[in-house]
Amino acid sequence: MSTVDELLTLFLITFSGIALGRISWRGFSLGTSGVIFTGLVAGHLGGEVPATVGSLGLVVFVYSLGIDAGPRFFRVFFQQGSRLAVVGAIMIVSAMFVAWGFARVAGLPADLTAGIMAGALTSTPALGAASEVLPADSDLAVGFGIAYPLGTLAVILFVNIAPKIFNSDERPADPEESSANLGIRRQFIHVMNPRVNGKRLNEITLLQRSPCQVTGQLVDGLLEPIHSEFLLATGQHLLVLGNQAEVNLITDYLGEESEHHGQTYDAEHHRRRIVATSRNVVGKSLRELHLRSTYGITISRISRHEAEFVPDADEVIQFGDALLAIGKPQQLDLFVSFAGHRERSFDETDLISLAFGLMLGTLLGQVRFEFAGEAISLGLAGGPLFVGLVMGHFGRLGPFVGHFPRAARLLLTETGLALFLAQAGVQAGGQFATVLKEHGFILCVGAIAVALAPLVVGVLITRFLVPLSGLQTLGVICGAMTSTPGLGAITSKTDSKIPATSYATVYPLALILMSLLAPALISLMS
Repeated sequence: MSTVDELLTLFLITFSGIALGRISWRGFSLGTSGVIFTGLVAGHLGGEVPATVGSLGLVVFVYSLGIDAGPRFFRVFFQQGSRLAVVGAIMIVSAMFVAWGFARVAGLPADLTAGIMAGALTSTPALGAASEVLPADSDLAVGFGIAYPLGTLAVILFVNIAPKIFNSDERPADPEESSANLGIRRQFIHVMNPRVNGKRLNEITLLQRSPCQVTGQLVDGLLEPIHSEFLLATGQHLLVLGNQAEVNLITDYLGEESEHHGQTYDAEHHRRRIVATSRNVVGKSLRELHLRSTYGITISRISRHEAEFVPDADEVIQFGDALLAIGKPQQLDLFVSFAGHRERSFDETDLISLAFGLMLGTLLGQVRFEFAGEAISLGLAGGPLFVGLVMGHFGRLGPFVGHFPRAARLLLTETGLALFLAQAGVQAGGQFATVLKEHGFILCVGAIAVALAPLVVGVLITRFLVPLSGLQTLGVICGAMTSTPGLGAITSKTDSKIPATSYATVYPLALILMSLLAPALISLMS
């Protein structure tokens, strides 16, 4: 095939695969991983794509993942969420041993087994890492293509069935879990309780313990931010943000729901979205920062890893959090300098930093180390991933920055993944029919066994060894399985922030651990 024909084949595979991935049925969809299925079909029909496309896609994909996971990974590994991280790690390791045991019983080769494990855990980083230690004509992608939809479906079905199991749990329910969370509600309250006259907001215990924020008051019909000297008084009309149940409690305590509904802030002057990157705020709780008394601003919402929530006073700010701050323009400008960067000025992609990171990661991947008498290297998956983690964690390496705006990061991640899957699918497509004919139904059985093992292990551990609430368990399971569709199935049924924060805690660890265990499984079977 000519170069033009190969490029056209590549674009056709990518377009049709992404279109396939967008088809959703009861919450189940393939996403960008749909590209591997159209790639398999194209390879079976004799299609070809440029040989270096897969390597380029892999490097870009894993580096972008590292940049995204870096701010959280090292904190999870060394400091925060140790219980959640331990549960996630045990789940993933159990999947590897089930895959190894099943392969021994069924007589499956290492490449198919690694593909089944990566697919059952819906882990494209594991697929990339395994491809580095296998020959180009391996059946890795065949195993992945068979197991991926089964793994995705297993998690979605599990998170829909699991609440019935957790409802029978006799352990005390998590307070946030049991509340009637109905999303972030914005409500005006008419203050009528005389007992709050002359008190500051931080003197109201109910407000301090609640994931609600009083962000403004009506003054002469205009909504003004809460200032540092603000005192409560009857007759005030206050704007409160929080979930339905908590807002109702605050309303009952302070007075009654106000008739005012349509007021809003001047978005240009009274609101800023700020990306937290400064050590002044990262790792500290809102209570410790005293932002209202120091800067006269209120953090009304935090966006973290695709989840947005109203924080309580004990919420700890993490690197890369997008903080929605309410206050006067001068005070907001001071807080921007203190906390990090205004989101709009932070939304620039530094191409020279991107090129530097990709170059450094590729070079590191080729360095060979002596380990247990053998020469090993990180390869095109491990090298860029490690550099991305370091750049993402520290935010800067000399003049080169380790941050991309979310839109650019998503584009790079999805583009790299699509290119890698297209080339992997085409390579495996030629022998896809032969592999199915030789092994057949046993591959599906193996995929189901590997997908179910970590789900069962996760439930048993969180019920008997490391007690977690039901929503924490579901979040950890989705994070360990790197299943965003599974998380979506949970969040469609509850607006509690618990599943999303548990997912975000375990997810980066799962990415790295799966990338290490896939090559380890191949080595174990060699």
